[in-house]
Amino acid sequence: MKLRHIIESQQFTLPMLVELFDRAHDMEKILKRGGTRDYENKVMASLFYESGLLTRLSFESAMARLGGKVISTEHASQFFSSTPSDSLEDTIRVVDDFCDVIVLRHNHIGGAKRAAEVSTCPVINAGDGKGGQHPTQALLDLYTIHKETNKLDGLKVALVGNLADGRTARSLSYLLGKYERVKLYFIAPKSLQMKEDILSHLGENHVWYTLGEDLNAVLPEVDVVYINRIERERFAGADEEYTKIVQRYFIDAGSLKLMQPQAIIMHPLSRENEIAPEVDKDPRSAYFRQTQNGITIRMALLAWVME
Repeated sequence: MKLRHIIESQQFTLPMLVELFDRAHDMEKILKRGGTRDYENKVMASLFYESGLLTRLSFESAMARLGGKVISTEHASQFFSSTPSDSLEDTIRVVDDFCDVIVLRHNHIGGAKRAAEVSTCPVINAGDGKGGQHPTQALLDLYTIHKETNKLDGLKVALVGNLADGRTARSLSYLLGKYERVKLYFIAPKSLQMKEDILSHLGENHVWYTLGEDLNAVLPEVDVVYINRIERERFAGADEEYTKIVQRYFIDAGSLKLMQPQAIIMHPLSRENEIAPEVDKDPRSAYFRQTQNGITIRMALLAWVME
């Protein structure tokens, strides 16, 4: 299947996801031998209007492992205007002359879509705005779940934390909703609960979900616990309230005792105060393996769009 741009999770069908996982499996073999030179004549532009160190480094590592070259900035907003009516389109028209693929993180929802509409080379969305999407993170998350649990149909997944603004949780919800008998548990404070656009999409596609605030109540039920950071800035001037909320969604040794033996904990990283360091040693903690999977998934996606 031909893949031109990667803008949102909805564009991936089940056959495309099967193909992606097959490609990623092949990339794992290539990565183990140190990479390939198959794309040594290709150039990737990493254009970030807001910070995203782990995502940017993951993409740059993936391109390097493919043998390609990288031109990069994590400070695009300092050089280009970033207002909703800015010159993003002009910037993309210029940058696409420099490269074969653009990896774009923009600080407004829909930025990647706008870029794709004018770009002559493939555009990959590396996160757009608060409450937008982050499809490559969701794809690596799905791949991690597939590898760790050996299933996708019939999964029970708790998505926890800031779901209103969480690009990763939003994008992953779209992907999980494609599978049979999936149950999604959205666990968050009411002010940070999943937005209606995602809930409506799930309802229209007959995907089971529930909204709740009690993490401990669902830990014994689920196969996957996916933690999203609750940002301190959401509670500016209300430190006591912030502390109380964070404590309610904190994963520690007590949480592990409630979880199923084969359940896994995931986090898009970096973390702040969501997971205790003691949890890292538990084999159910999959977040560092999750990061490793990001390189092979992004190698597969880059190769796919550059074909």
